Amino acid sequence: MSDQDINKKTLKTEEEWKKELPEDVFHITRKKGTERAFTGKYEKNHEEGQYVCRCCGALLFESNTKYDSGSGWPSFYDANKENISESMDSSLMMRRTEILCQKCDAHLGHVFDDGPQPTGLRYCVNSASLDFKKS
Repeated sequence: MSDQDINKKTLKTEEEWKKELPEDVFHITRKKGTERAFTGKYEKNHEEGQYVCRCCGALLFESNTKYDSGSGWPSFYDANKENISESMDSSLMMRRTEILCQKCDAHLGHVFDDGPQPTGLRYCVNSASLDFKKS
């Protein structure tokens, strides 16, 4: 795969995503939904590896940056910022920073400034927006 292919944006129509993704994953990643706290398959995952975008496979997080925030969602204190973009989210009468996959615009979750050092950040992510590649 060339560098040009790696940097290429994944563009699909809503109908293409709907056919390709399970209903819950489509709702979370394409419609900005969320899974209930403490229900995601990666919330308690402690294996070594990489977390990638469920929609396009872009590398998002390394397992050595995952920690138990007590929030009920997988939480990371650092991210592969090349593959994550941020957007202001004013839904639910709150101001939050939404995180999205830079490669395919999948909704991942939100980032907060109440995480541990060295970054002080908490990337709070829906398990449904992730796949895990074991080391």
